Amino acid sequence: MSLRVSLVLCAVALVGCSSAPTVPAPFVADATFSPSTLRKDGIERLLAGNARFVSGHAHGEGRDAARRTEVANGQHPYAIVITCSDSRVSPEIVFDAGIGDLFVIRTAGHVIDDHALGSIEYAAEHLHTKTVLVLGHERCGAVGAAMQGGELPGHIGSLVTAIAPNIKNANRGNDAATACVKANVLATANALRHNQPLLAELCEKHGLDIRGAYYDLDTGAVEVLGEAAASPR
Repeated sequence: MSLRVSLVLCAVALVGCSSAPTVPAPFVADATFSPSTLRKDGIERLLAGNARFVSGHAHGEGRDAARRTEVANGQHPYAIVITCSDSRVSPEIVFDAGIGDLFVIRTAGHVIDDHALGSIEYAAEHLHTKTVLVLGHERCGAVGAAMQGGELPGHIGSLVTAIAPNIKNANRGNDAATACVKANVLATANALRHNQPLLAELCEKHGLDIRGAYYDLDTGAVEVLGEAAASPR
């Protein structure tokens, strides 16, 4: 084989190597995480954005091409929002947030399974997001189904199974639906605070702030709820 042919073959091989897909590095917890890594103003920012949305003065900043380019190579969301899949509850709109501002996990009735939990842990541990908001909403169909009970088709029943214990002891009063939605929110937030090993440690040692909130479909307002009274699951 001539020297020229050898050089050509080497060049082709190198091109092939450079075009091979990059294997992402394994996840490693960042040892530099500390309470001072991010400002603990996530709740304030969420509520300020919601106030703009409710008043009709949402500015919608951070949703343009410039913002897209800015966050293309990295994300630093200021809050993790766990909410329902309901089409009327879009966190980026409700909180007037931009691209890269919120790390959002959505399932019907904000039910938390291992996949959702891993997503929350990733954002809290790896992205250093220090605010977690569990957001329930008015007239939630998943909670309503759990209140009614009975057999449901397909995998819908799994949602009811997960929600039912959270609302069993809700003080229903005159507005049972709202009471049950809030009870489900508080139980979920409480369970996350005590979840081992990551979230409980982040709450205790690194200032992770996990709250519950209620979204009013009619007014658009978000109400931050008190501490969960329910025992962790």
